[in-house]
Amino acid sequence: MPTAVDLFIPCFVDQLFPDTAMNMVKVLEKLGCEVHYNSNQTCCGQPAYNAGYKAESCSVATKFLRDFPSDTGRYIVSPSASCVGMVRNTYAELFENTPEQKQYHSVQRRIFEMTEFIVDVLGVSSIQGAQLPGKYTYHDSCSALRECGIREAPRQLLDAVRGLERLEMAETETCCGFGGTFAVKFEAISVAMAEQKVEHALATGADYLISTDTSCLMHLDAYIRREKKPIKTMHVADVLASGW
Repeated sequence: MPTAVDLFIPCFVDQLFPDTAMNMVKVLEKLGCEVHYNSNQTCCGQPAYNAGYKAESCSVATKFLRDFPSDTGRYIVSPSASCVGMVRNTYAELFENTPEQKQYHSVQRRIFEMTEFIVDVLGVSSIQGAQLPGKYTYHDSCSALRECGIREAPRQLLDAVRGLERLEMAETETCCGFGGTFAVKFEAISVAMAEQKVEHALATGADYLISTDTSCLMHLDAYIRREKKPIKTMHVADVLASGW
């Protein structure tokens, strides 16, 4: 039987990068997954939580649990490690000693970022037909690396893309400077961090700067476009869907 999955498409991806969401579906279906999408889903509550609005965040998170009921037993797969980290880790605080705690634990066990799901759950190390000529460097987003422990899965999948060569940059595990509202509250610091990250990427000679998080990529791409730097940002889902 095909592996059944529920799509969790964060508001950020839904509004600004819908093609990335569709490419994730393309890849999952190629791997034989039975894909489900609840169009009532909205936000995981991370923006409100990070801004200090815990009660409001809890309200949004409670809706999230309703949108992904535990009785389906399906995996929940997302193209955003940031939002997966929020659900997997921060919900523990929001729902501690509440009636929703049991349901949260069910969601926690079932939710995965796309690359860790493909590699760790499906046991797949390459996407047949994926092709993208050029060289790439990889940005470890804070959420993927520190909240979800994701490091090798995206690299493994990207290294298997035909024509693509990895060039690791200096300080790949350093923050890009986005951090949600951090980029608004501390603009100068945020831009300086983006500059540092992009300069490290350029120093490798890579054609592409790839990551699991569209939020990081949007921030870095804004700097790249403003400064007219010769490198292109891509989400890992868009890379894996290339060439077939």
